[in-house]
This record gives sequence, structure tokens and C-alpha cells, in this order.
Amino acid sequence: MSDPAVESESVIDAPPPAPAARKRPLWKRPVWLVAAGLLVVLAAVVGWLLWSLPLGRALEPLANPTLILEASDGRPIARRGAYKEAPVDAAKLPAYVPGAFISIEDRRFYSHIGVDLKGVARAMGANARAGGVSEGGSTITQQLAKNAFLSNRRSLRRKAQEALIAFYLEARLSKNEILSRYLSSVYFGDGAFGLRAAARHYFDKTPETLSVGEAAMLAGLVKAPSRLAPTENFAGAKARMRTVLAAMVDTGAITQVQADQAIRDIHVQSGRPKLPTGSYFADWVFPQAKAAFERVYGETEVRTTLDSDLQARAERILDAALDRDGKALNVSQGAIVAMRTDGRVVAMVGGRDYKASQFNRADAERPPGSSFKLFVYLAALREGWTPTSPILDAPVEVSGWSPKNHESKYAGREVPLITAFAASSNVAAVRLAQQVGRDDIVRTARDLGVTDPIPDDLTLALGTGPMSLVRLTAAYAAIAAGEAPVVPHGLAAWRKPPTHPLGKGELAGMRDLLRSAVHHGTGVEAAIPGAFGKTGTSQNYRDALFVGYVGDLVVGVWVGNDDNSAMNGVVGGGLPAKIWREFASYAVGRGAPRLAPADDPPPLTEEDLIDPALAPDAPDEAVPAVDAAPIATDPAVPPPDSAAPPADTSPPVIAPPVPAASRPNN
Repeated sequence: MSDPAVESESVIDAPPPAPAARKRPLWKRPVWLVAAGLLVVLAAVVGWLLWSLPLGRALEPLANPTLILEASDGRPIARRGAYKEAPVDAAKLPAYVPGAFISIEDRRFYSHIGVDLKGVARAMGANARAGGVSEGGSTITQQLAKNAFLSNRRSLRRKAQEALIAFYLEARLSKNEILSRYLSSVYFGDGAFGLRAAARHYFDKTPETLSVGEAAMLAGLVKAPSRLAPTENFAGAKARMRTVLAAMVDTGAITQVQADQAIRDIHVQSGRPKLPTGSYFADWVFPQAKAAFERVYGETEVRTTLDSDLQARAERILDAALDRDGKALNVSQGAIVAMRTDGRVVAMVGGRDYKASQFNRADAERPPGSSFKLFVYLAALREGWTPTSPILDAPVEVSGWSPKNHESKYAGREVPLITAFAASSNVAAVRLAQQVGRDDIVRTARDLGVTDPIPDDLTLALGTGPMSLVRLTAAYAAIAAGEAPVVPHGLAAWRKPPTHPLGKGELAGMRDLLRSAVHHGTGVEAAIPGAFGKTGTSQNYRDALFVGYVGDLVVGVWVGNDDNSAMNGVVGGGLPAKIWREFASYAVGRGAPRLAPADDPPPLTEEDLIDPALAPDAPDEAVPAVDAAPIATDPAVPPPDSAAPPADTSPPVIAPPVPAASRPNN
């Protein structure tokens, strides 16, 4: 047996404890390894981003280059966009030209590495004393970084980005390259970017031929280009020029004698004729022009379809009509669109005064009223109806809705389609729409190029859905042209899209209807030889239109009020028809339109087709009994209380009247 004492001792005795483990250095711990890795990756990403920056961006043309719109005769009518010419090479300029910018913007340009710490400290002290931002500390390199790659928003984040990019630019580019890029892209006011554009815009010179004073004045604009533009504020620009000249003398760029002489010799002589930036037509066509031309230096001249003579005449006719009748009839606004049968817009008046309101009423959406009946009757003709097909002209009720004729005049019996169309019978149009079907009417409108929303119920027959005058006029142009769709356009260099001919039978019938409306119906005030057209009036006399054509000239006229208030009984066969006749007569008289299409059928001579009970004694127009469409109004003019839906107990089939408060602005 073993000794118990020995056993006990062997159990108690334990090996000596291991020495305490030494702590690993902080930099060897896994968390720090991860952090270090992340920093390396971050540095690599930042480096890659910097290295991939497009260094030539400052030398590229601007995204919105200057476009000069010209009328069809080559006369300039508007200019829009930023103006930038080809880049400059600072080394090839007279020494005092870059010297002016360096003296006033960055005296230590050739000695710093992108950020001037002394300049920053000086600016901070000056701003502290002024209690606000009175002086900047950005170098020319930082300004280039901001102009080429960043926004103008002031923030610490942007300043940090600016400094980082400035260091990068200094590492990648020479001082001359940095200065050249800066001079080629900095903003000088009046839409001019870059020294070459500014030299031409303000002095009609090249940068290489600028005088000392001119160089100093341009360098002074950089601080506040919009406020100091010499074309608008010559005194302010000259005062700033004196500051620049003093800085140039201080840095040795010029002598005091040169500075004194420069002050006496400075004169502004713009090398670009002053043009308006817009008009109703220019605003409408600029998007087309911008999409058609690529980014380039300088100015791009774009020939449009505008006829200067017809445009001026349209403006005068509309203004004179509103001056003469506007107050008595409570009509404050109007619009005219004139185009050829191929869609070339030759005149566009979007209101009385473009300077007062740029809201283009010619392109705004308003209810076309009975002028929409073109599509209802054309759809019927496509289904085999003829101008002499009978339609009942008597009160009708559709799903609880009872449309009414103007002044509740009804024949009380069946009348030919041509009679109903000429007299603009509402009940006949609704009955016809009911028999033809909404889908066929919508299909016909789309076929003629209408893209506007169309009501889902039979109120569409009375033109309650909003449409622009431009697109409505283009639809009438399709009837004149004998093909569809007609796309309204304003560029002379226009590629015509595919079209299809309209059927000869439907054309013959539709032209008979349009001729009858002008010469025997509600449009008699527009009657001139060879005229075709249709009147339109929306509910409560809020809109009145006449759209028609003579020869190859198609014209749409609208009158109304921006606040959607009612006019004093104005109908499409009244003031709009008179304006149309005066404008069309002038165009015909000067030989503008060609002869009517060769396949135009002879007019119907059966005057007994016009029912005496429906033929109006005055150019009154049928007023729809439902106003179910949103109205486009000038956003600057609030709708009055009278613009609320009228107290009409005859609801539409589906869509209820839209409250004025919910009508969106265009």
C-alpha cells in the first residue's frame, strides 16, 4: 500500500504558475489593423477620384451655349444661353492681362501650392473686423476648382473639397495651364464665360488686343460680375477698375503712368448686338433648338419658321382689338397662332404684353368648346355619315345630364349634319357622339395629333377637355393639308415625321362642314373667300375661340381672362372671328397663302340645308352646359370667386365639375 502522507503531498503540490502574457502593442491589435486598412482604401479611393477628374472641363463648351434665333428672313429675334468662346493661352497674352488678374485675385499665385495660408489668414482677419464676409481668401487655383468641379454654395465641406482639388490641380498642371484654364472659364457677367467671350462682349476685341484699362476692368468684374457688368453699371465697373490698376502698380505689373492713361482711355463697345432673351415664340421654340444643336463655342445661329411681318401684324391686331373692345366685353387677354399646313408656325402671340407676363396663352390648356366638334363630326364621316345625314335637334338627356343649345334654340326635328354643325347645335353633337361612340372620337382626335387628355364621358362632344391652341390649330391644319398628323414646329431645319393621307370622302365632307360654319353659320364674322373654320365657346363665356384656314394658312384665335372670369357674352363667332378675319385678310392680301388644295371639293350650294330656325341672326355660339375640365391660367393671377363652378343642376355623365380651387396652373 502506498503511504497516505505521500499521496496527500502529491495531490497538493502543483506546477509553478506560467508567467503573465505580455500585452500586444496597440498597433498590432486587430481593430487597428482594420482601421488602417480602411484608411488605405479611403486614400486610394480619394486618389483615384482626383486622378480621374476631367482636367479639361474648364476648357469645354458650356452645356447651354448661346443660341441666336432668327426669323425665316434671317433677322435675329432673340438670344439665350451662356456665351463662351474658345480657350486662351495665358502665355500668349500681353503680360499685363494675366497680371491684372493675379494682382487683384492672387498675388502669390506663382509661389503657393494651391492654397495660400497667408491669404486665408488675412481674409479671416478682415472678415472678423467687418463682422461678415468682406474678403475672400481663395486662390486662382481654388477658384478654378470651384468653377470647374463644384457648386457656388458656401459651406465648410465645399471649401475642403475646393482645397483638396486645388492641391491636385497644382500637382498635375503647370502654373500656366492653371491660369489659362481659369481665364478661359471664369464668369464675367452678362452671360459671358471666359476671357475671350468677355473681351468681345464688352469691347469687341480679342484678349490679345486688350488695353491695360480693359484688362483691369475685366479683372475687376470677377468679384461681382452681375453687379459690375459695364454694360449695365459702367460707373461701378470703372471704380473697381481703379482698384485693380492700383494693385497692378503695387505688384509692378504696370507703372503709375500706364495706370493714369488707362483710366482716361476706357470705353465700352459691345461686339454683340443687344437682343431680347425671349418672346412667346422664342420661349416655345428654344427647347426644340436646344435639342437639335450640340455644345459649341461662341454663338449658334438658328433659323426658325417665324414670319416677322405676320408676327408684327398679329401683335398689332390683337392689341388693337383688346384696346377697342376689351373693357366693354371684360376681355383682358388673347392669343393667336398661325401656321402653314405642314406645321410651320409663322406667328405666335401668347398675350398682350410679354414683358408683363411670360405666360404663353397660345400653348396653355383651355377648353376648346364647340371647336372640338371637328373630331366628333369627322369620326361620324369616317363611319359613313354624310353632310346631309339627318340628326335630331331637340332636347336630350343622357344619364341625367341635359345639354342645352345656346339660348335654348332647337329645330325640334331632324336636320342635316351640315345644318347642325353650322349652327353648332350642342344636342345634335351629343346625340352624334352617342351614336358614333367615344372611342372612335378619341381615336380620330389622336389620329389628328391631339395628345391632350380627353374626358371619359360624352361631355367631350362639347369640348370640355382642356387643349392648347397650338395643338388644336394643328389638328385643323391636318384637314387643310389632307394628311395627319401635322406637328407644329418652329425650326426651319425640320425633318417631317411620317404621316398618312386622310380619306377623300371624309375630307370632302369635313371641308363642306367647315365652309358652311363660316359662310352660313356661327362663324360668319370670319367669312372671307376660301375660308373654312369653326367657332368655340366654353361655359359661362370664359373662353372664346375661332380656328380655321384659308389656302395654306391655318390660324387659331383665343380670347379670355387669366383669372378664368366670365366675359360679357363673348362667343367664338364674335371677337375671335373678327380678329381671325382681319389677320387672315392681311395674309391673303400680301399673297402669303397658296391656293386651296387641288382635291378640295366644290362647295355645297344647297342653302336650304341651313335651317332658318337654327341659323343665327348674330354670330352667337353654342355654350356648353358643363365645365368639367381643369383650366390653365396665369399663375400670377388668382382666380376670382366668380370662377367657381356655376349653379348648374345638369351634371355630366361621369365627371363632376372641377372646383376652381383645384384647377392646376399651367
